[in-house]
Amino acid sequence: MVKVYTDGSCNPQEKIGSWVGIIINNNNKIILKGVEINSNHNQMELLAVINAVKYINMNIECSEIEIITDSQYVKGIVERKNHLKETNFITKKGNNLHNSDLLTELIYFIENQNLKFTKIKAHQKINPESENINIEADRLSRKLVRNYLKENS
Repeated sequence: MVKVYTDGSCNPQEKIGSWVGIIINNNNKIILKGVEINSNHNQMELLAVINAVKYINMNIECSEIEIITDSQYVKGIVERKNHLKETNFITKKGNNLHNSDLLTELIYFIENQNLKFTKIKAHQKINPESENINIEADRLSRKLVRNYLKENS
C-alpha cells in the first residue's frame, strides 16, 4: 500500500492557494506541490489528492492507495459521490456546484481504483513514534502561499 498525506491552503483575500501531497512508498518520500491563482480552499484539498493519485498511477505500482487527509470535505466525497452524480453537480438552488470538474475527476478515481480515505484531525500527529508527515504537509502548503504572496507583491 502507498500512503499519501494531503493538505491544501488558501489565502481567501488574494485567492492564492497551494496543495501538497506527500507520498510514502517503501520508506521513500516523494513531495508533490503546487500553487494556484484564483483558487479556494476546497479546490486545493481536491488538487492535492488528484495530483498525488495521478503521480502514483504513472510512477508507482500498487494495489491500494491510502489518502490521509484532515479535510472532511474530501473524506465526505466518498459518501456523497452517488448523490453528486445523481444531481449532476447542481445545487438545490439550481447553481453549478463549485469545483465540479475536480469532484468529477476524484469520483472517477474513487470508483475505478482501490482508494482508502483516512480522516485525521488537522495538524495532529498520527503516531508519536513516526515522522509527523501530516504537519509537514500543512506547513509546506501554508509556506507556499506565503512565499508566493511575498514574491508577487
